Amino acid sequence: MHTRDLAELAARVAVMGPALIRGSEPVSEAANQAYWAASRCRLDRWSRLLRRLADAQATLPRPAPLAWVRIRPVLEEILVGELLARIWGAYCRAADQIRGRADLEPVAQNVLAGHHEARRRLLQLLAAGDFFDVSEATALNHLRQRVERWCDMLLAHLAIDVEIADFAFEPERAGQFAADLDVETVATDRKFTGQLVVAALRGAFETCLADENPNRDLNARLGNAVLDSLIAQPGEPATHTPSIWVERLANLADDAQGMVDELLRIDDELAVRF
Repeated sequence: MHTRDLAELAARVAVMGPALIRGSEPVSEAANQAYWAASRCRLDRWSRLLRRLADAQATLPRPAPLAWVRIRPVLEEILVGELLARIWGAYCRAADQIRGRADLEPVAQNVLAGHHEARRRLLQLLAAGDFFDVSEATALNHLRQRVERWCDMLLAHLAIDVEIADFAFEPERAGQFAADLDVETVATDRKFTGQLVVAALRGAFETCLADENPNRDLNARLGNAVLDSLIAQPGEPATHTPSIWVERLANLADDAQGMVDELLRIDDELAVRF
């Protein structure tokens, strides 16, 4: 599973988050543990590569095994992967707060801390300026900026349920996105809004990422864990594909929003009657 699939999942979680939070059951412990395990394994792989890169700085020119074509996909994954980690972290905090529990956020925060560290180490390599070619460093920096902006835009959809400043790259920018977002319009047709957002995100990342993705196995496990956290029934195998993610998340959000609307309608009728 490619990194861009996880970015698409992040967009779906953000747009449909408010409905999903109110309409879904508490997350299974197995799904939560699966998210943590897959994330930690991927973080360990990243850490080994970043350590090799740091060691290689002292032995320029770079060793052949560290050629750009081999390391580029992983470095891109470190940057883009944080998009889902931040969106999922915000969703988990909101879900725990609404349910009055502490099931999701501790795990999500632990994973996010690992992402922060990996990103910090990567940016240190970029800042050193003596390891990457100018074109390579420029491409990674442009990708970083793109991810940061998209993250702050997506967080705006969750601002109604959680303080997004803790998860934004630039809290002021995220707050402005939230202020500009037409929440009522999004809630009216969340599925259509999700399709538009995902289409825009897909276009933004379609050509700027390498086709190869060495951690496809862990990306699949991680994405399935997030999806299972939202929609899977006990005992259901985690074998979802991106197309199934889109359809099932959209349907679940529609069902959840329908239940919320029905409860509000009944509440309004009772208020008038009594």
